[in-house]
Amino acid sequence: MPRDIPCSNTVMKLLVVLGSVLLNALLIAQSTNQPQAENYSGMYTFLQDGEFVQITVEEAGRVTGFISRYGDGESDRGIFLDQFFKDGKLEGQRLTFSTKTVHGVWFDFKGALDRGPGKTPNDEGYHVLKGTLTEFRTDANKNISSKAREVIFKSFPENMEPDKEN
Repeated sequence: MPRDIPCSNTVMKLLVVLGSVLLNALLIAQSTNQPQAENYSGMYTFLQDGEFVQITVEEAGRVTGFISRYGDGESDRGIFLDQFFKDGKLEGQRLTFSTKTVHGVWFDFKGALDRGPGKTPNDEGYHVLKGTLTEFRTDANKNISSKAREVIFKSFPENMEPDKEN
């Protein structure tokens, strides 16, 4: 006939605590193995020195931002122009955006955001924006022309303050 093993209150408490510790350890190990989402928001180079793209990734993959570039038309040559995004979307790493029209010019981008050669977010090119940039132009006769090119834009360093020496 089997005998009952006496189980004290202390042994029961010890088993509950041990089970809780093991469960917490398992949950922590599982959460640290999941990749963290990259923060792609920031400033990226554009076509010429001094020009840039500002990207802000919002909830549900919505992307806002603008391109700051030098005008190259007769009336705006050399003037800094800001072209805000009309729409933008990030799905995983796939990025698309279109700008509003400024002085008869607008841009469409289709590509991806990814890690670049920079080792930390404080290095230029920590993230890169690769894809096809299409520039559209409307002339005086309302004719639209387009020019597509493959581009790679590098992120600016997150902390652009110079290192402070003690």
